[in-house]
Amino acid sequence: MDDVRKILVPVDFSANSCKILALAASLANRFKAELAVVFVVQSFDDYSGFFVPHEPISQFEEEMIRNAEEKMQSFVQECLPAGTPVQTRVLTGDVAASIIEHAAQTGVDLIVIGTHGYRGLERVLFGSVAEKVIKRADCPVISINPYRS
Repeated sequence: MDDVRKILVPVDFSANSCKILALAASLANRFKAELAVVFVVQSFDDYSGFFVPHEPISQFEEEMIRNAEEKMQSFVQECLPAGTPVQTRVLTGDVAASIIEHAAQTGVDLIVIGTHGYRGLERVLFGSVAEKVIKRADCPVISINPYRS
């Protein structure tokens, strides 16, 4: 792992994600690596047959993307020391698949991801994003339990 040049950190804007991002920034500093942060807006295309929304799904997703882009800037400023070099990106699609695809397309050498996200029924329905990323990513993945870090 001496050749880590780019570290990717998927976030969900929670306090736990802030902890994970701070730890990843520390790793990036040690490796003198680039730090990239992504948030994925879950695509609703697969759910369009289940309900009739008040507004078109595409309009709703566009609004979520705009809100996430705004939130990303304040989140990074809140979680990282001023002046920390970081690239940010908001993606859309299946969360785990988007993270894995983005990592492959942008030449990520290491993914740092939190172990806790969805809970209860949501986890049963969607599964663990971290688990899917760990199993499918082409690069090494460090998973961090934010409750034990």
